[in-house]
Amino acid sequence: MKKALHNPKAPAPIGPYSPAILVGNQLFISGQIPLNPTSGELESSSIESATEQVMKNLEALLHAAHFAWSDVVKCSIFLKDFNDFQRMNAVYGSYFTENPPARETVQVSRLPMDAIIEISCIALKS
Repeated sequence: MKKALHNPKAPAPIGPYSPAILVGNQLFISGQIPLNPTSGELESSSIESATEQVMKNLEALLHAAHFAWSDVVKCSIFLKDFNDFQRMNAVYGSYFTENPPARETVQVSRLPMDAIIEISCIALKS
């Protein structure tokens, strides 16, 4: 049985999708952009601050399902500019100090709301 999850500490969806779907012991989190859930403003002053906001949004959805960063097995990262890779990676890596998940990082021409980064993830409870 699948269950849609929301968390007021994460942005509301900007389209017809669920922020996260829980299926048994698997959690699928939709792509998160650096949208501040309180102000509704897009964080884009730097790739570091944008990445930090995305990670906070992902964390809120992980916590809504009682999951932790250590449960994340796969991430997909979309960057508007691949020149931001190293600076994004420094922030992202601070959330995965042991056994980081599998992932891919690609440059894309455009993201929702003209964001500079989007990250989705899959988590699995043992």
